[in-house]
Amino acid sequence: MFLSSRIVRILASIGLLSLVALAGCVTSAPVQEMSDARQAIAAAEEADAAALAPAVLDEANRYLSQAEQQLRQEDYGLARANAVRAKNRAVEALTTAQAESD
Repeated sequence: MFLSSRIVRILASIGLLSLVALAGCVTSAPVQEMSDARQAIAAAEEADAAALAPAVLDEANRYLSQAEQQLRQEDYGLARANAVRAKNRAVEALTTAQAESD
């Protein structure tokens, strides 16, 4: 359990640093960040996070949905930030699901 919460804290820190670093790079669509978020959510779903960490997975999906809407509106800064948030929450859901299934 200690390792899982430590991993989550590290990933959250990385996510915050990513948001700060990405703040200056808002002129292009966040293609990579969107892809990363979708892949992280798919991995969490495959690990049965829908049953083992449903609230966190739902939050990841909400962030991704917001990012998709912002992408359509060409609000790339917010889309990028929400895609990163979605990925981070999906990784947390995955970590929780893996810990619960062990």
